Amino acid sequence: MKTKKLIYLALFLLLTTSCSSTNAFKRSNSYTPKSHQKVIKQIQKLFYNFHGKAGLYVHNLATGETFAINADSLYPTASMIKVPIMVTLFNEMNEGKYTYNQQFVYDGKHDYPYDKDIINSEKIGTKVPLSQLIMLMISMSNNSAALWCQSIAGGGLAINHWLSTHGYKVLRMNSRTPGREQAYKKYGWGVTSPRELAELVTQIFKGKVVSKAASEEMYRTMSRSFWDGEAMSQIPYWVNVASKQGAVDQARSEVDFVNAPHGNYIFCIATKDQQDTSWTYNNAGYVLIRNVSKVLWQHFEPQSKYKFNPGRKKYW
Repeated sequence: MKTKKLIYLALFLLLTTSCSSTNAFKRSNSYTPKSHQKVIKQIQKLFYNFHGKAGLYVHNLATGETFAINADSLYPTASMIKVPIMVTLFNEMNEGKYTYNQQFVYDGKHDYPYDKDIINSEKIGTKVPLSQLIMLMISMSNNSAALWCQSIAGGGLAINHWLSTHGYKVLRMNSRTPGREQAYKKYGWGVTSPRELAELVTQIFKGKVVSKAASEEMYRTMSRSFWDGEAMSQIPYWVNVASKQGAVDQARSEVDFVNAPHGNYIFCIATKDQQDTSWTYNNAGYVLIRNVSKVLWQHFEPQSKYKFNPGRKKYW
């Protein structure tokens, strides 16, 4: 019996030490040590069983509770880079360069070559309002709209200038950006740490990005995501979530700001070097995102009875 107790003690110390080494938890008085240890173990187990590299940053704004695993490591943004594109556009509008409903003429020069979608199905000369381009880029994650928005925003250099002057050290646009060619080869369209992207979305929620009015419009736009099959599927449908998803062959990512009943919380999870490069519902990255979202919801809302309805799968 004494030997068994020593084994359990050793395992407990290993877990807590591992969490400390990754800056995993800052305790809040709103949660007991027991609940902390439970969620730590659950998330560590999910990460341990994942075949690839993954990072996570979580912050509960109501309690101050934060925890992170590899939250300052670099990961491909994939389509999450569309959030900084949107921010830069709103900054341009705030400075009077554009208006929200200003119309731009479609010329086909910014089409994403691998998709036949809403934008590149238009006829040359069609006028499209900037507001609709932003909606398509964020809500639908339309790549042609995003490339067009990137160009309107002034390109990658302008987007990265806004990021660097506002304190973001690693979140950057790579694609079609002079000087970022090597970063593009390694990370694709953009690169971030889970912490920095989560911080940007948090500042949008707080009304501190560009202006209070601009932040509100951006937050509302991010609250209308078409892609709700991963993290959002584990959160009750009646709870508002502002989100952006990203995916390429070897990486899956998502940032979600959850307006939970007992306190807003945000998390950003990102993967890279995945062994599973499939584009199916059961891709290992998607499964990890769903499972982490489920654990976090149950941790922050322990009285919730919500369970994912598997019948929804037929609508994805």
